[in-house]
Amino acid sequence: MPTGCLFREDAYLRNCTAIVLGMTERGIVLDRTVFYATSGGQPGDGGVLTTSAGIEIPIATAVYTDPMKSEIAHVPANGVPALLSAGETVLASIGWDLRYARMRMHTALHLLSAALPYPVTGGAVGDAEGRLDFDIPEAGLDKQVITEKLATMIAADAPVTMRWISDAELDANPSLVKTMSVKPPKGTGKVRLIEIVGYDLQPCGGTHVRSTAEIGAVAVTQIEKKGKQNRRVRIAFA
Repeated sequence: MPTGCLFREDAYLRNCTAIVLGMTERGIVLDRTVFYATSGGQPGDGGVLTTSAGIEIPIATAVYTDPMKSEIAHVPANGVPALLSAGETVLASIGWDLRYARMRMHTALHLLSAALPYPVTGGAVGDAEGRLDFDIPEAGLDKQVITEKLATMIAADAPVTMRWISDAELDANPSLVKTMSVKPPKGTGKVRLIEIVGYDLQPCGGTHVRSTAEIGAVAVTQIEKKGKQNRRVRIAFA
């Protein structure tokens, strides 16, 4: 049974009640969750599951258990506990400070992909810094110039919105896909689009803030040459 991914509709949800579907070797499977599962360069959320008896189970991260990314396992920090049983109700609560920092950074990386309109070959979302790898024939990148572009977009307080399109619509608009290494998950019939109004529009399953102003100040900290045409651009919160 697929896990209901509440974070896809509202990244600001910090907790939810859920029913235990079962325990696997990967972790605890719930019928729905606010925990983001590791994917697309963004780490899974940590947090706590609280039983109806008030027992707290620390969760180290969340992961997908299948290629279609439909079922999420919550990985306990101390191994899968024997005290849980299928059908039991728990309160799932994420570590909000870490999640919110990643929401800000993930949104900042979308702006970076708009500031540098080249194919993206890789990336990673951290809570204090992040990076994107670009397929760029010529280097000539200036850290200060890129930082100023990001500052302008952040200061614009541009809304960040989400909507769904069909697989067929995405196939008809292949230019929406910027990432060469991570393809949007298809097969469910719909694909999630994230738009930063006026700057960026692309498929993405990650968590984001509601406005660019929430990102705060960021700066390009390093530009690395990783190959003949590959440049790695790192940013961090200033």
